[in-house]
Amino acid sequence: MLAPEGRVILISGANRGIGRAVAELLHAQGYSLSLGGRDLNSLKTMSADWDPARVHVARYDAGDWASHRAWVDAAAARFGRIDGLVNNAGMHSAMTLRAPDEAALDAIWAANCKGPLNLIHCALPHLEASGTGRIVNVASLSGKRVRNDHVAYNMTKHAMIALNHAARRIAWDKGVRATALCPSFVRTDMTASSTALPPEAMTQPADLAELVATVLALPNNAAVAELLVNCRLEDTL
Repeated sequence: MLAPEGRVILISGANRGIGRAVAELLHAQGYSLSLGGRDLNSLKTMSADWDPARVHVARYDAGDWASHRAWVDAAAARFGRIDGLVNNAGMHSAMTLRAPDEAALDAIWAANCKGPLNLIHCALPHLEASGTGRIVNVASLSGKRVRNDHVAYNMTKHAMIALNHAARRIAWDKGVRATALCPSFVRTDMTASSTALPPEAMTQPADLAELVATVLALPNNAAVAELLVNCRLEDTL
């Protein structure tokens, strides 16, 4: 397994939910972290008591591609390297085929697909230089099957799976490994209004963080392309 000391991981959307759980665990394990998001105050407050030598905070907005390059460049300048990227930032939409909304579709496409694609593009030279670069794309089981009418969300998560496999192929020979993390219901703000399951029956963010940490630490010859994580039985998965 790869040791965390000296390794630098970028995490988008790190101020809540899965991203926050991942950031908290990775910092505790000894990684250096660059946290990207639109709410800088939230990120600074969350990491106020962390080791300042191992924490960097930067603006990241999925809809503003200039912020992607600026974040990656700032993180590389701060730490001198980038070893991993966790594409966690994203959004949900209840848009259906019966009520399409172009603005809503554009917004979720930017957050769930275009943002992760551009972050991978910007970080790829650094990940290749690492020799053990890691990418974790937080997707969804909605990217593996369709169980509801939320067509926009389902489309973007299917697209993220395709992006993940493109990332696996593009720099495999330079040691870059990409994993799509595909959970079902997770106890986060996104599912707070869901009545499908009680909160305690949902997967907990901290447990997903453990899986992300394991994937980041696996050696090059133990790559995991997809992690399907369910909190209930589904015959097709």
